[in-house]
Amino acid sequence: MTIEDPQSAPAQAEPPSPVLPTEDRFAVFRNSRFLRYWLARFFGAFATQIVAVSVGWQIYALTGSTFDLGMIGLSQFLPSLLLVLVTGTAADRYPRRWIMGLATGIEALAVGTLLLLTWHGLASPVPVFAILAVIGVARAFFGPAASSLVVNLVSREELPGAIAWNSSSWQVASILGPVAGGILYGVSPYVAYVTATLLFAVSTVLVLSIAAPAVRTSKEPASLETVVAGFRFIWRERIVLGAISLDLFAVLLGGAVALMPVFATDILAVGPWGLGLLRAAPGIGAILTVVWLTRHPIRDHAGLVMFLFVGLFGAFTVVFGLSRLPWLSILALGLMGAADMISVYVRETLLQLWTPDEVRGRVNAVNSIFVGASNELGEFRAGIMAAWIGTVPAVVLGGVATIGVALVWSRLFPGLRKARTLDGRH
Repeated sequence: MTIEDPQSAPAQAEPPSPVLPTEDRFAVFRNSRFLRYWLARFFGAFATQIVAVSVGWQIYALTGSTFDLGMIGLSQFLPSLLLVLVTGTAADRYPRRWIMGLATGIEALAVGTLLLLTWHGLASPVPVFAILAVIGVARAFFGPAASSLVVNLVSREELPGAIAWNSSSWQVASILGPVAGGILYGVSPYVAYVTATLLFAVSTVLVLSIAAPAVRTSKEPASLETVVAGFRFIWRERIVLGAISLDLFAVLLGGAVALMPVFATDILAVGPWGLGLLRAAPGIGAILTVVWLTRHPIRDHAGLVMFLFVGLFGAFTVVFGLSRLPWLSILALGLMGAADMISVYVRETLLQLWTPDEVRGRVNAVNSIFVGASNELGEFRAGIMAAWIGTVPAVVLGGVATIGVALVWSRLFPGLRKARTLDGRH
């Protein structure tokens, strides 16, 4: 396949042919490079979930402020926003596995610092926010490099399955990590932070052990023109723009993760272990969806399916916000995770199949901003709204707004709505 520069590719260029997963859902794991990559992402994501549960519980116990819970997300999002013009260019010009390894190594040191702060006694959340900002810098570089590297590790036939399983590394960690984090933090915050530090270290070793893949790096001289190529490519490809912006606003408005400590403490009264279950529930729904997708990939009406499940994500968010029963809350969160996974699968497959390798890092850097905005900035939005109008109204109104976004985007991006297959064809 000839890969063209997105700046020179004609607007009417034929999109790539669709590629569907093989019948053997585990075939991609026979590729040792992908296996190490997947394990590295899994252990890093597992550590991230432990830290998320621990920091959330620690900050809310220290201050009792939903605003401070929102600041956890903002502290991690701002670095990726400020560095977007640098991180994508780095992923296109330097070895991606080394960028990933350096990033996870920095995260290990940052969590080790959190351990020391906790050991000496934490009197203010400000030092924690500063450390989370350092973690945000590491993730800002990790995201584009990791998203771009997977395409270089597998064959084109393996790619859709690799994308599904790649998403599952985060989702599996999202099931096990929060539960482990709640249990470990219940034993001792020191145990939780030590475990996370070791997992980040293992992730670093694994990713650096991957045999160097063949990567078509950018040969263009560094300039403002090359740096903004990712933005320009996404703006021109309306289907890609519609898919990632839909996901951005849906999760930005409908996300409720930041407020989990409030639900666990004040509304459902389930404690640290229950907080772990609440945070794990979306991952359970998502990983079950991943397993289903590896056997039943989306073959038709991909655009309509995406809009439908974004709307369902909003509806289940409303159910979670109104629930006062732990079992119903967990069920609603699981269904939220399943609906979100469909959106992620469609978005990521569209993005990887349409993007040339020379610009993939910069495009994935922009995508990381969208993902970060929907998650970390969404946490800040939830914290601010909860401080303003209350926790339950903030979640319920966010879910209703997500349903509205799905309806509006279906009108703004008719090409995405009419897309039949995951390569964007009608």
